Amino acid sequence: MLELKSGPLPTTQSGVATQATPDSLIDVHGRPLFGHFDGPPKSLGLADFQLFNEMDRRVSRLKQRCSYKQFEFIGLNSPRWMLGVALADIAYLGSGFCYLFDLQSRRMYQQNLLRPPAGFNLSRSPWQGESRMGGIHFRREQGQWQLSLDLKLQGMPLEGELTLVPEPLSLPMALCSPTGYSGWTYTQKHNALKVYGQLSFNHEPQPLLHARAGYDFSAGFMRRETSWRWASINADIDGKGVGLNLAAGVNETGSCENVLWVDGARHLLSPVHFEFDRRAASGGQWRVWSERGELELAFSPLGCRSERLNLGLLKSNFRQYTGLFSGWVKDSLGKRHELVQQSGLTEDHFAKW
Repeated sequence: MLELKSGPLPTTQSGVATQATPDSLIDVHGRPLFGHFDGPPKSLGLADFQLFNEMDRRVSRLKQRCSYKQFEFIGLNSPRWMLGVALADIAYLGSGFCYLFDLQSRRMYQQNLLRPPAGFNLSRSPWQGESRMGGIHFRREQGQWQLSLDLKLQGMPLEGELTLVPEPLSLPMALCSPTGYSGWTYTQKHNALKVYGQLSFNHEPQPLLHARAGYDFSAGFMRRETSWRWASINADIDGKGVGLNLAAGVNETGSCENVLWVDGARHLLSPVHFEFDRRAASGGQWRVWSERGELELAFSPLGCRSERLNLGLLKSNFRQYTGLFSGWVKDSLGKRHELVQQSGLTEDHFAKW
């Protein structure tokens, strides 16, 4: 479990200042707005943005569409299991997955999805809309996320109707940063959300009283070759939500997406390093640390969802690990919080698209 060794924190933004949320991510001159925001914009403004190549020439509409990528993910943690659900639009096709990892038996149940461009739909708005693929359905209503599931994991039915609810006044991390020569990436994440609704696996209801969740909405015009490392924690400690989002590899041009939430308060952190051995059996041991002394975490994998795709022009080497974190992290007020065998996930991904 994770032990908090400090008093209550304010539920408003602390640390690095953020900007007021724009209605559109693209301004009246067709340029993206960069930096951290107080919340999600209603529109990404894709129709108002024009992508240029390295020689400052506008690319064709087809190439611009093929350069746009979007990912959506919801992760749920409970004392017994972890649930991961993802949808992705990489222009040429759509992909998705759903897994449930039993922390006691260390068994993973999963299903993968692959669809042609006309076989799925992902809403372009992080504020309002619906995204569907197979038996996975994400909904966003004024920034609040909902999840519907109706599918089978290795032949066993998984059904759910879930709503993710933040603590009062809690703010998500919403960041837009330059990517490559003229692209940009928007990412929005919110961890340690309360979970309401129903979830059943193999006709057995799953308790949600101590479950916490986080979501990820990432989209934009990324590099032709992209890689990232990621760590995510959603914890319920005596009724208080504690969440962490840590990443390296994409949103690191002037800003980073590292955030700690404690009882709803959002604390922006500095860049971090991920140390691990990709060739180690079962993922090996991970170290996640900050040069500024904000955190020191050790991660021990228990399970892994992996996928390798090599089609020449299109490549993906994906590994998402479920496991346990131990260590500590300091919030923006300098207060230290200890983590002891807290469940969470890490991810290591290379993509060429």
